[in-house]
Amino acid sequence: MKNPIGSVCLVLHGHLPYVLRHGTWPHGEDWLYEAAAETYMPLVSLADECVFFNATPRLTVGLTPILLEQLAHEDFKRGFEHYLKDRIDRARGDRKDFEALHNGHMAYLATRWEQWYTEQFERFQAWGRDIPKAFADRARQGYFEILTSCATHAYLPLLMEDSSIRAQVRAGVASSHRILGYRPTGMWLPECGYRPAGPWNPPIHWSGKANRIGVEHLVGDEGVTHFFVEHHLIEGSRSEQVLNEGQWWKVNWEEALKYPARGWRSVHEAHGVNSDGTGLARVVAFGRDPDVCQQVWSGAIGYPASGEYLEFHKKWGPKRGLRYWKITGNKVDLGDKHLYYPDDVPHKIHQHAQHFCNFVKSRLWEHHHRTGRHGIVTACFDAELFGHWWFEGPRFLRDVILTFNADPDVELCTAAEYVQRHPSDKVVSLPEGSWGDKGDHSVWANEQVNWMWDIEYRCEGIFGKLTFDLPWREQPQVRELLEKAARELLLLQASDWAFMIRRGQAVDYGIKRFMQHVSRFECLADLAEKVASNSAYLGQLNEVERFEVKDADLHDVVFPKIDLNWWNM
Repeated sequence: MKNPIGSVCLVLHGHLPYVLRHGTWPHGEDWLYEAAAETYMPLVSLADECVFFNATPRLTVGLTPILLEQLAHEDFKRGFEHYLKDRIDRARGDRKDFEALHNGHMAYLATRWEQWYTEQFERFQAWGRDIPKAFADRARQGYFEILTSCATHAYLPLLMEDSSIRAQVRAGVASSHRILGYRPTGMWLPECGYRPAGPWNPPIHWSGKANRIGVEHLVGDEGVTHFFVEHHLIEGSRSEQVLNEGQWWKVNWEEALKYPARGWRSVHEAHGVNSDGTGLARVVAFGRDPDVCQQVWSGAIGYPASGEYLEFHKKWGPKRGLRYWKITGNKVDLGDKHLYYPDDVPHKIHQHAQHFCNFVKSRLWEHHHRTGRHGIVTACFDAELFGHWWFEGPRFLRDVILTFNADPDVELCTAAEYVQRHPSDKVVSLPEGSWGDKGDHSVWANEQVNWMWDIEYRCEGIFGKLTFDLPWREQPQVRELLEKAARELLLLQASDWAFMIRRGQAVDYGIKRFMQHVSRFECLADLAEKVASNSAYLGQLNEVERFEVKDADLHDVVFPKIDLNWWNM
């Protein structure tokens, strides 16, 4: 029987922007196929493998609504099958090339790739070609907690209207519910972006708001009970309420300084959140442990940079080439990389998994010695790191799960389990911030992308006016056009477009995609106004207008059931 001194929550944030029907390679659907084959399917498989070894996997996995919408779509399923067959054929072709070059080791590696992709293809068929259902089935068995998120991963702190935030949250929760078959209670705030209640000013020269609603209230209204933030938000929080002897008491903002043993401002404690001073919290925030996460993320000391692991960037041949080299060293040029040797990998995975587990355990013991309390280590990562960027990552997670299952001092749990077993006994008000560079909003609001916010705010204003003024409740044709415009508004709000531009990654693609959704939004909004002014107009759309509507329907096939009431306060 375990008597743990603390818990660990492994959180994997799975997200990709909307790319279905918007290009294939190098930017577009291939991103989705690669992540499905190398990350999402292996995550499900590692859970099954842990069960085979009589261990209980506990992973908190974020699957954003826009990701679920794509994985559930028939276009993805057909394209993914074609992709896997192409990879199998490429591996076979590579093997023939290597045999002709008398390179036996590379031929062996090509055979491994053929076997690996064949297994993925067969597993996809066995799951009924339904990756979301495979996750949902394991969630019902208690192996995963699946987090919902905003519909299209919009950066919530910088949206102009609270109604826009509500719509993003409501659309996201509805999508998760429809595809998974149940409503998740945990949420991944896009980019861990959070904004408290109170006065707010936008990043550009638009007038601000005197009193915004805190993000915790906007998500709590939709049944969300917990989310995740960067460590500095917890460490910079203000104490509001404390539970003593079964009763909640109001405390001053510096209570944390008086009673540090209570776990105030520690990332190893879950904190209730209420930023408007009205009382108790409905939503709990988990703070990411930066020291634990650095063991994986750091370019200097992170495990994925070890020389034995598969090199991501060097590939054989053009477009969709396979990988045959190892990292060798993080300062080694691609031309000097050595061939990959799979037999060198297992001992390194074991070494890194044990180091990680011991480090987590030491953090929990430090907290326990300091406070005498049951703490939690929350380790948050992009899911795509495991398998896609770090090919051996899923096997690392498997070994970590097996190790924690056997450790009597540590409770491996999902975030929802922790909230239920260890309710928070304190409420704080959080500052605003994110997990981006500098911990603020600067990745998504800067001189390179502020022009996008000017457009986005204008679109928010247009849509708010139309849903207030137009008779969409009485005129089905107007409602249909506004629903299509709403879909485009959600898509143009995705944080991914600004992120691509700021990071210099697929800049042209990010600009193009943002402007495509803006253009479609404006066209559909104009048509809704025209039809509302003359109900006979819908049947008289000219050739160009009919094409614009069809173009939006052909390219943007997600969120099939838009509810305009999502934008109502």
